Amino acid sequence: MFCATFKRNVGIILSGHGLVGLKFNCVTFSRTCQISSRYLHETSCDLKNLYKNDKRIRLNDGNYIPTFGLGVWKIPNGLDTINAVTWALNSGYRQIDTAARYGNEESVGQALSASEIPREEIYVATKLYDDSHGYNETLEAFHKSLKRLGLDYIDLYLIHSPMNGKILPTWEAMIELKDKKLVRSIGVSNFGIHHLTELHKTFDVIPAVNQIEVHPFLQEIPLVKYCEENNIMIQAYSPLANGQKLDEKSLRMLARKYQRSPAVVLIRWCLEKGYVCIPKSSNKHRIEENITAFEFVLEKEDVDFLDSLDEGFRTCHEKIKLPWTG
Repeated sequence: MFCATFKRNVGIILSGHGLVGLKFNCVTFSRTCQISSRYLHETSCDLKNLYKNDKRIRLNDGNYIPTFGLGVWKIPNGLDTINAVTWALNSGYRQIDTAARYGNEESVGQALSASEIPREEIYVATKLYDDSHGYNETLEAFHKSLKRLGLDYIDLYLIHSPMNGKILPTWEAMIELKDKKLVRSIGVSNFGIHHLTELHKTFDVIPAVNQIEVHPFLQEIPLVKYCEENNIMIQAYSPLANGQKLDEKSLRMLARKYQRSPAVVLIRWCLEKGYVCIPKSSNKHRIEENITAFEFVLEKEDVDFLDSLDEGFRTCHEKIKLPWTG
């Protein structure tokens, strides 16, 4: 069932943590669809085409990030990555998430260059790997990534993890890159509460984004709450739990109810929680299917049910609990 007609409900509202957002009423459904807890960049309220119309969520630095994108982790450099990015852009995706560690920045850049979509409409995120921490090392690594991508600037540059220390000089270099407008927004990945707290003791500039593994089976509630209270956007990687929970009986039953795949139901949950969602896929059909998460909403009882599935099921390394090493 699709929402074809919408009306604005009271416009700008305050959320529980003092953030600002827009609510829309879907006349086909009985409940209000909370799209986000932050400003949407534009005012059109067609939920079906919410992402295809390139709606973005405001970050704490005033920049806007698309609510949905393609992750390219473990996709080989070359034609596989070029195809995945091209299919995603053609399907309406406007965010591509890569990393120096992935080894496919060059192919991401080739796909971007071949696209007819204007550069300013595509949001590109990449990450500084653990072996490049330090002030000078960060600047050098960034320019290498920029060259591989073939771009003049990066929309979002993240510290990939708190491993290997030297976080403070690294963050100083990240701020410099932002000040020079080589990067629009800076953030972190795999940072726990203690990492974020220590960073804020030294710098007034806090991360705009914390990219962590989040899905119904791993909800990281204390960390998410901390980030929400400090206006740090949660960007969910592995929102499909690396495919390891797609055959869960209860999830498949829910998918049948909405006539969607289990993966799309998980993506929809992520979006309804207000997170930026970046599922990875190199399969054309799944790339095209994943964006259909914007064509429906979950009933509140089903969101609550998915919330109840949290079991601490982690598919990636638990870097958020690494000790702080400065």
